[in-house]
This record gives sequence, C-alpha cells and structure tokens, in this order.
Amino acid sequence: MPITAADHHWMAQALQWASKGRYITTPNPSVGCVLVKNEQLIGAGHSQVAGQAHAEVMALRMAGEQARGATAYVTLEPCSHFGRTPPCCDALVQAGVARVVVALQDPNPQVAGQGLARLREAGITVDTGVLAEAARQHHRGFLSRMTRQKPWVTLKVATTLDGKTALLNGASQWITSPAARADVQQLRARSCAILTGSGTVLADDPQLTIRHIDGLPWQGRQPLAVVVDSQLRTPQTARLLQGRPSLLAHGVAKPSWAAPHAELLYLPDPQGRVDLHALLQALAVRGCSELLVEAGSILNGALLRAGLVDEVILYLAPKLFGHHAQGAFNWPALEAVDLHTALQWIDCRHIGPDLRLTAIPTTH
Repeated sequence: MPITAADHHWMAQALQWASKGRYITTPNPSVGCVLVKNEQLIGAGHSQVAGQAHAEVMALRMAGEQARGATAYVTLEPCSHFGRTPPCCDALVQAGVARVVVALQDPNPQVAGQGLARLREAGITVDTGVLAEAARQHHRGFLSRMTRQKPWVTLKVATTLDGKTALLNGASQWITSPAARADVQQLRARSCAILTGSGTVLADDPQLTIRHIDGLPWQGRQPLAVVVDSQLRTPQTARLLQGRPSLLAHGVAKPSWAAPHAELLYLPDPQGRVDLHALLQALAVRGCSELLVEAGSILNGALLRAGLVDEVILYLAPKLFGHHAQGAFNWPALEAVDLHTALQWIDCRHIGPDLRLTAIPTTH
C-alpha cells in the first residue's frame, strides 16, 4: 500500500526505541518496534540483552489483545529462525497484526527475506524501505558484519588544535575536557570491542573500560579489549587484561606468553606484523559489529592506509603543543598533495570547551 507521512512518523518512533537498546544487545542488532492502531501507539519496545526478548515481542507484550489488526513498524526485518529466542515473525502472525512496515531487510543469511515472506504468506500486508537510510545508519555495525564480514570501525583521536596527541616525552593527560572524556564513554558503551596497540599499552597502561555515567543504560557490559601486538610485548600485568575478556593479535610465535583472560590470535602478515584485514574478519566471526579504535599514531596510520577505517571522530581541544609534540597519524612522507587521504565532514559540535568532529573517508 502507499507509504504515508504517518508511516515515516511511526518508523521514526521505532528508531528512537531502537536507540534505547544500542548499549546492551551485542552481538544482536538493537531493533526497535512500535505498534499502532487507530493512529494511536499501543505498544513499543526494543531488543533486550542477547538471549532475551526481541523488539517485536516487547511491543506485543505492551499491546496485549489490542495488537490484533494493528500495524507494526520495525527497523529491521523480523527474524524467521529459532536462535536463542523463537522467530519474531511467528509472534506477529499469532498476535493477528494486519500490517508490518519494515525499514530494512535483514542481510543475515538465516533471515534474508524469509521473515517478510512468512508474514506475506500469513496474509499480512508488508511494506519495506521506510526511513531506510536512517535505519542503515543505526544498524551500520550489524550490516557491516553481515555484508562485509568486518565490524564498523570508528577511529577516535583526541588532539590539540595543532593536531598533537602527546608531548615529546609522552605526556598526554589530559588533552581534552572532562565533558569530552565523558562523551567517549558513550562511544565505548556502544562498541563491541576496543582496539589499541602494544605501544599504547606500554606507554599508558590503559583500562579501556566503560565507567559509570548517569543515564547511560549499558548494564555493566565491558567491550572486548583487543591489542595489536606483533611481538607480544604486552605484559601479563597490563590493566586491560585483568578480569575481562581480551584478545592479543600477534605476528610472531611465542608459546610461553599467557594470561588468564587473554586469547592469543596468531595473524602474521608477510612482514611479521599483524594482518589487520584478517583481524577484523576474526572479530566479525566473534560477533563484533562495532569496533572503536583508541590507539597511537602507528596503528592509526596503518588502519587508515589499509582502508579499514569507516569513521574518524576527532576531539579537538583549544590548545597548542607545538611542532615537537607527537602527532595523531604515522604516515610516510608524501611527494605530492594529490596523494593525501581525503575525508568528508559529516558532523561538528561543541562538547564542553572542545569540538567533536566526525568525518568519513571519501571512498566510503
């Protein structure tokens, strides 16, 4: 049936509900669903922690018997397979929903149109593509993992106005304001894993954990800590290895290295460094949809040169460190301006006294 302004309105509501689950659902996508009848909202929900109810079930629970004859707006195709929970398309059929409006078809091979087909077979009207671009942005990590077999990679950097990340002696705390550092906690909370390099571990011994922020519904989940460590230089006492799952990707065999919570992943490239393409594929296999990079200039530069970065988020502080300080990206000397790496700004906003700039490589 024709798509109306009301359909766009209600799908926007479904996307708002989807955003409520973005910190808790990994490795599942955070789906939103609203149920509407006689132009009134009768049910709404978002995906819960993996293994618990999906968005459609949450909305149906709220609606109860009113769901019969209603329209469901869902940000991603209802699942059609038995995983840790029963198929959502069956729940919609059993509830007597008359119409289902979907923003995106699910690229997961276990679904991939089968949920929509089952709804249509049951006599339910199905429409797709409503606010598809907004839904693609929201579900970008899951879509990347399913279609590209790699997580969505966000590279986060905090620099001074002259592009420096630390003094020559390595001192870097703190370049940005408390407001900017609190904002980073939200980036961490929506990420499945945080990637850094062994140089950063040796210099700063970071925890790379999510700290409590009022109003951040992350429920205590900590992202997987991933270290690119070609030579396995990370000490077993490193703080990011303590009491949480971690993964060390290395390029040389060193069977004597071991830590209680750390998994070793041998992924050498021809030069004995870590094969970064293979690492991202391995993370996708482990259910990682969104990867946050908080690393030094060497790993930052390597990821950019390899074309593996989807988004750069730059926290820019109104400070100057001078030309002797350390930069954000290790890069070979260019012989021509045309050889630069081009980015496109997509967002700019104040975070306390700092700026948060978001850009994407122009090849994306």
